[in-house]
Amino acid sequence: MPTLNDSARAQIDDIVSRYPNKKAALLPALWVAQEAYNGQLTREAQAEVADYLDLPRAEVEGVATYYTMYNKEAVGKHHIEVCHNVSCMIFGADALIHHIEHELDIVAGETTADGVFTLNRAECLGACCNAVAIQVGGTYFENVRTKEQVDKILTELRMAPADITPQAGLGNLRTV
Repeated sequence: MPTLNDSARAQIDDIVSRYPNKKAALLPALWVAQEAYNGQLTREAQAEVADYLDLPRAEVEGVATYYTMYNKEAVGKHHIEVCHNVSCMIFGADALIHHIEHELDIVAGETTADGVFTLNRAECLGACCNAVAIQVGGTYFENVRTKEQVDKILTELRMAPADITPQAGLGNLRTV
């Protein structure tokens, strides 16, 4: 069973050092915990973060369940989120989502039988000026407008190393 290992605790300590108090570090600490728990923010992970930051467990659970960026259920090795908010919808997000569903033989909200891909619709990825935005783990793809661009992303993901985690690439921005 995953836990917050020494490396994760060191990351959280570094994050805490940048804030006026531990509570302010909660969101990024939960992100670290999610990574430590193989891409899933379990109740155990939430409890560990609460205890480590000296915060009430109910408060941490409330934050974790409020934000959709935290995966309360297991996701595939590649967690694909396609923005379908207004700007992205105008530029064809729904057609791209349907194309991904067809290519992976799943519907949004599902994970492939082999556990490699999870596809979700995202309400907003904050890239309205570069719609359509797709987030895969921690990597953002912007200006994705064609099936060919989606196919290129899927091909790259299929060739990714076996040890990649659902949040891999945190902070990366890619264009296709």
